[in-house]
Amino acid sequence: MKQKKGLLVALLTPMLAFGGAAAVHASGYAVFTHGASAMGQGNAVTAHASDPSTVFYNPALMNKLEGTQVEAGTTAVLSSRQYEPAGAGNGASNDTAFFPSHFYATHKLNNQVSVGLGIFNPFGLGTEWNQNWDGRYIATKSVMKTFNINPAVSIQVTPKLALAAGLDVILLDASLEKKVPSAALGLPAGFDVNQKFKGDGKGVGFNVGVAYDVCDHFSLGASYRSEVKIDVSGNATLSNATLTAGGAPLPITIGGDTDVTLPPQFTAGAAFKGIDKLVLEAGVRWEGWSKFKELAIHLDNGQTTATPRNWKDAWGGNVGGRYQMNDTVALLAGYVYGDTPVPDSTFDPGIPDAKTHVFCAGTDLNFKPVTVAFSYGYQLLENRHKDNGIPAGFPTAAEANGKYKTDAHLIALSVGYKF
Repeated sequence: MKQKKGLLVALLTPMLAFGGAAAVHASGYAVFTHGASAMGQGNAVTAHASDPSTVFYNPALMNKLEGTQVEAGTTAVLSSRQYEPAGAGNGASNDTAFFPSHFYATHKLNNQVSVGLGIFNPFGLGTEWNQNWDGRYIATKSVMKTFNINPAVSIQVTPKLALAAGLDVILLDASLEKKVPSAALGLPAGFDVNQKFKGDGKGVGFNVGVAYDVCDHFSLGASYRSEVKIDVSGNATLSNATLTAGGAPLPITIGGDTDVTLPPQFTAGAAFKGIDKLVLEAGVRWEGWSKFKELAIHLDNGQTTATPRNWKDAWGGNVGGRYQMNDTVALLAGYVYGDTPVPDSTFDPGIPDAKTHVFCAGTDLNFKPVTVAFSYGYQLLENRHKDNGIPAGFPTAAEANGKYKTDAHLIALSVGYKF
């Protein structure tokens, strides 16, 4: 009975890390890049638009786009993480590649109404640590993908004011892995048992946007995406080839479910167009991570447990510019700052989030009717220190206390066509 209870407790924990580390983010695990031109401007595109990615950034600006336009692209996110133990221990490094992608289409029905569709990855994870590192009982590999199917409509209410609304249909898929010491499961000591959770779910939310032209040279914009509750169901499995061969009750699999609330997001910006060929914008971003208080797990056998998260709301800011050199080439540049919602008390290597700085540059090329946008960003996360006793009940060496360093190179490409 003791052995079975230990196995069930271990199976509860894979989802406790749910919501792990983003490969590239605004904060928490929200993905930063949804279009190459926008990224080149530091995402400072809430108050002005030049391509269909405005379906994501502010759908009220779809009325600025003529005819029918489509765009597709991806971003190669090449991230690097390092763990330096506070004392004696096994350090670790992590290099991963992640490719958040996007597709947009807009169509101007008439001078008052435009419609659009976006498909993109609004949240995501991508971390992998050494199999024998200090924190292997917290996380070894975390992968989460989300897909947002976002139809939207924009109405030009007056010559200066446009309003928009859309639907967010989000699909989520996750795979989370870690190690469990065999003795903690009531099995022969001295082995690491592999633990893997795979699950998926879906949820529905909404988004709205507003754009206002104060004058010919100055415009304002704002957009809001609602929180989305995702009901996640899946299976957790424990396995070890050696213990299985020895007759231990492995592998074992049990079903379970939880829910994850993706946070509400608000952005606002002001764009200045009073200098010939140049557009400048500054903006703010807010994400409501304070709704992530805890994560409750419900197993198919009726057991329930919860772990605290106690995240906080996060603010950020950005500035960017677009200079139209000639009819074909535009130059882009921008900077983004983002706070972290993860407090020191619940910080762990499954979520190595920190205050972040992103430096961006790029170009827009218009070959009529084909457009190409290319941009590069360097993301630097401030060093983060862990010293909080997580995971509870393990020796100090397993807590992976120490310094965490993270940076990433972002290479974005978008190709569009104007009909």
